[in-house]
Amino acid sequence: MNSVQQAGSTPTSGSMLLGVIGDPIIHSKSPVMHNAALKALGIPGSYVPLHIKPEGLEGAIQAVRSLGFRGINVTIPHKVEVMKYLDHIDEGAARVGAVNTIVNNNGVLTGYNTDGIGYVRSLKEEACPVLNGKKIVVLGAGGAARGIIHALTAEHPDQISVVNRTASKAIELAQEWGALADIQGFSEAEAKEVVASADVLINTTSVGMHPNIADLPVPKEWIPEGIVVSDLIYNPLETALLHTSSDKGCIIHGGLGMFVNQGAYALEYWTGLAAPVEIMKEAVLHSFKI
Repeated sequence: MNSVQQAGSTPTSGSMLLGVIGDPIIHSKSPVMHNAALKALGIPGSYVPLHIKPEGLEGAIQAVRSLGFRGINVTIPHKVEVMKYLDHIDEGAARVGAVNTIVNNNGVLTGYNTDGIGYVRSLKEEACPVLNGKKIVVLGAGGAARGIIHALTAEHPDQISVVNRTASKAIELAQEWGALADIQGFSEAEAKEVVASADVLINTTSVGMHPNIADLPVPKEWIPEGIVVSDLIYNPLETALLHTSSDKGCIIHGGLGMFVNQGAYALEYWTGLAAPVEIMKEAVLHSFKI
């Protein structure tokens, strides 16, 4: 994974401090993955989880500067809000309107988005090699969804339908990127009919994430048989949505591949070195077995 334009120079001395901010954060496997990567690359340092509530976000970003973090990842629910506290936003992240990776160059913070490229690479490798001409339904319209939808437009799908609890958010997103692809926004009240048309169903919401692992983002009976069903959640590795979809003959795609790929791109921004992708993936898988 050496296609990322490097954001900074490779560290030559001292210990590299990295982290991830989110609410909640206890479920995150990012520390396990990135600490294994740092060890494999021979870089002294540590990657720590930081439980940051929305009201503490501004202070947390200031702490990234004052404590000398080389960079952090950003997860739910901060990917959009965090942008206002950064010095620079990468062009791709600005288009997406969400940041999941921050690089600190001597106190100057730059935001990037590696979610979309990480996700599409994983989806094509593991479940759906050709997205051209597909009807894709995306559940959710938050920061993660924005990165993924933007990346999906480059694959020339027939249509992307966005279903969100707040319909206006989905409709606004569809209007914003209408020139890139046929994108339509819908409310949860319209979800049953929309899901029925899907060739590919993608859950970008947190429904089904640990510890609420029995929850489904849509009822089982709504899921068409034999389609591709993808869930961004990687903890648990097989969510209730994926288990249910597998029972209906669907091709299922979990969030582990996206998680590892987006993390690998982020690591390359921080270190300037090619990420040890297989070691990162194995570290995450091993952590589920402990």
